Amino acid sequence: MSSNEDSNWDLSVDDRSGQRMLVVEVKTKRNASPEWAAQLRRNILAHGTFPIAPYFLMVFPDRFYLWTDADDHLDQSEPNYIIDARPILQPYFEQAGVGEDQISGQSFELIVASWLGRIIHASEPFADTDASQQWLIESGLYNAITGGNFEHTTAA
Repeated sequence: MSSNEDSNWDLSVDDRSGQRMLVVEVKTKRNASPEWAAQLRRNILAHGTFPIAPYFLMVFPDRFYLWTDADDHLDQSEPNYIIDARPILQPYFEQAGVGEDQISGQSFELIVASWLGRIIHASEPFADTDASQQWLIESGLYNAITGGNFEHTTAA
């Protein structure tokens, strides 16, 4: 999960054929508005040093923001999906024995990687997908990353 020169994202996921499908920016800030997240995304992409992908997910302890067709809409401000992260992440916080307001950046990144890993390595359709994760199916993200891999990065 460390970075190399090609990937400055916190996490990225390739599909089964090795194409980058998802880039993820993980932040411990809470109560981030969609406007704030959109501005941060624009600022990150404006530097042009980050590889892009069809899906861009900004993860906060209390909310996920997902942009779809992100590589075609670099200046798009509003996310396509705004997701309540609490029902998704709460079991991971409980397992780690921390609250969403106490989590460190590195620990939070590990939690997000665990959640994504569960999707990537799902052996059958997401049968236990409850309403809180229906957006994964609707957006096409589930099909895009299932069976894929985290991008392999090496320590700088």
